[in-house]
Amino acid sequence: MLGVLGQVLISIASFLLVLTFIVTIHELGHFLVARAFGVKVDRFAVGFGKAVASRTDRHGIEWRLGWLPLGGYVKFSGDLDASSVPDRAGLDELRRRVVAERGPGAERDYFHFKPVWQRALIVAAGPIANFILAITIFAVVFMAVGVSLRPARVAQVQAGSPAAAGGFQVGDLITEVNGKAIKDGSAVTRTVMLSTGDPVRFTVERAGRPVELVATPERREENDPIAGRVKVGRIGLGLGPSAGDVRHVRYGPVDAVVEGARQTADVIGSTLTYLGRLATGRESGDQFSGPLGMAKATGSLTTAAVEANPAPGAMAINLILTLTTLAAILSIGIGFLNLLPIPVLDGGHLLFYGYEAVAKQPVSARFQEMGYRAGLALLAGFMLFATWNDLQKLNIFQFLGGLVS
Repeated sequence: MLGVLGQVLISIASFLLVLTFIVTIHELGHFLVARAFGVKVDRFAVGFGKAVASRTDRHGIEWRLGWLPLGGYVKFSGDLDASSVPDRAGLDELRRRVVAERGPGAERDYFHFKPVWQRALIVAAGPIANFILAITIFAVVFMAVGVSLRPARVAQVQAGSPAAAGGFQVGDLITEVNGKAIKDGSAVTRTVMLSTGDPVRFTVERAGRPVELVATPERREENDPIAGRVKVGRIGLGLGPSAGDVRHVRYGPVDAVVEGARQTADVIGSTLTYLGRLATGRESGDQFSGPLGMAKATGSLTTAAVEANPAPGAMAINLILTLTTLAAILSIGIGFLNLLPIPVLDGGHLLFYGYEAVAKQPVSARFQEMGYRAGLALLAGFMLFATWNDLQKLNIFQFLGGLVS
């Protein structure tokens, strides 16, 4: 019982720590760009609910720490509601109120009266901050610790598998997948996982000569120690580079940033590929995870990092590396999610600003209200679907049985 309870506590604490950090950086992106454009800000909050600590600075900005560590927010002066996008009548009323209270010209300090391009940059700054955070984390890890490159050397070919049918042989070195050069075996795995039913072209090095092979991944259900039960594409290959194949590389500052940007782009590209396949019916959607799945994955990775080396120094390093790398991946996901053109998300705001830039007036209040209701319903449905996926993959009833036994 203590073991299960300990894992639960580790999962929750680690996930909340990482999530709060990521969302704080996201909101800091909005805040810094808004302040650069002279926007008046009432509050910067980390966490929600009643304040456990707060301070008001000389600019009149309240810095608040809420008791519920599930994110944060920035409140611009004059915000009418959570949408922060009033219509023409709302803008006129806000202008009259601001001028009456503070005098002519005071409206220029307010977010809603800034040029549309400035408002768009302020909104986009949140997701951009998430991507910058990911690139920075990857770059620091590549410089300080380095990365072990494990070439995709074939160590096993399952009999009767797509790989066997495609002509793979033990000892083959995969150098290209779908025309893209491969430096590490993980790139092969990612491509195969998201290519169920689609022929994948491989170039392998065999006896010093390039050989072209084709294999079509088949969907298999597996029990992943981190994600739980998942259905992914497999071709029946076991990759296992020899000791001479593995290279440990530490990058200089410029190369580390380039590699960090490439890593971030790879994660975004994989996400776009998955969503595209989902939209065309070639994926089932079972890879979506909600808070439960992310908390479980965070806890599993944290526990593994702690148990990998019990020595205090090594354990601390492993834990820091695990949490920061996980923060980078989750930061990319949060940045990408917020850019989706769904009202109530940053992408929805940008969509409205695009209309305003073309039409020279804000979107009507009625249309905005309908859009936000639809966006909230869509997000609620997505969260329910993702949570159901988590319950299915994690076998929550078996988990709860272990907790009370």
